[in-house]
Amino acid sequence: MFDKKKLETIKTEKEQWDCGPVEKACAKFPERKTTFTTISGEEVERLYTPLEVADFDYDTKLGFPGEYPFTRGVQPTMYRGRFWTMRQYAGFGTARETNERYRYLLEQGQTGLSVAFDLPTQSGYDSDHA
Repeated sequence: MFDKKKLETIKTEKEQWDCGPVEKACAKFPERKTTFTTISGEEVERLYTPLEVADFDYDTKLGFPGEYPFTRGVQPTMYRGRFWTMRQYAGFGTARETNERYRYLLEQGQTGLSVAFDLPTQSGYDSDHA
């Protein structure tokens, strides 16, 4: 996906960056942790460059907006033609009152609804056995 010569240049520049500005910054303000991770436990590097995706298959791993694997959104034009759904979290009282509230929100221009279930259901429990 990338020019091999350019990748070599980036590799050299990154090494210089690590030994220069990064080393100086860390001497003055050491990093808070030795390893940073995502909430899923995946390690997060300090910097990502084209070196990490040199063999990246654009078509199967990223693709185009509106097409599988949908990593760039479900709309082909992204949100230029259609706004993302703004969801109002709602639900209270009886089923009839909740239905009236949903209808009111939709009449006022709400583009999506998120249903407020009872607390046991919302927490993943069977409300009949909680």
